[in-house]
Amino acid sequence: MANPTSERLASVMGTNPVVVPRLMSGLRDLGLVASSKGHGGGWTLACDLDRVTLRDVYVALGSPRILAMGHRSAEPTCLVEQAVNAALRTAFADAERLLLKRFSDVTLGRLSADFHRRMAKRDLCG
Repeated sequence: MANPTSERLASVMGTNPVVVPRLMSGLRDLGLVASSKGHGGGWTLACDLDRVTLRDVYVALGSPRILAMGHRSAEPTCLVEQAVNAALRTAFADAERLLLKRFSDVTLGRLSADFHRRMAKRDLCG
């Protein structure tokens, strides 16, 4: 069976195929995936799933902002937005810290095992 191509991954992810190489490049740079061209080419996992965490993937994807409310800007001119941002800043920082800690506790191997259990159950149910 051929490795999934950017087109196939984009279809599964519900996005445009041009987005996939950009997303995957960070994963490739950290040695989590590899790509090959030509017939049968595509993307493959290149790591031990039991050693890679969701936090590793998060970092590989450029550590995007996890929590945001509305159109937060670094220095809003709206006084209401300034007050809301100030009130929520600590809560958001605490929540983000906790979420990243949880990301560190979840390995891709654990997710893969859960996925395969669910697939087996689905196949049994019909």
